[in-house]
Amino acid sequence: MNARIFSDLAAPLTALVVLDAKFSHLPAPNVDFCPVYPDRLRLSLHDDLGAFEAWREALNIDPAAVVHRVQGGGGTLVLKVHGRFAGADIELVGFTPVPELEPLPAGSGAVS
Repeated sequence: MNARIFSDLAAPLTALVVLDAKFSHLPAPNVDFCPVYPDRLRLSLHDDLGAFEAWREALNIDPAAVVHRVQGGGGTLVLKVHGRFAGADIELVGFTPVPELEPLPAGSGAVS
């Protein structure tokens, strides 16, 4: 693989500037980009799925495209979706703890 140069990151950098101009009112995500995926801008949000949803809507990404999974031994819910914006591949990721379920008292299950 050829060594990347800073200008190879033009697509995510440009997308970031446009995102700031259009959506500065939205919650601030963690922002990542790297030369391994030079066209990708990763926006990640932690502990606030409402912020994830606000960004998904703003980016006009189909909610049916969101992939749900858990990690951390089942303790963290992860939502992930890709879309295109201003010439960049946007990877939107949301992380939140999986809520603990309250145990049901004995005998309170469904009646058959």
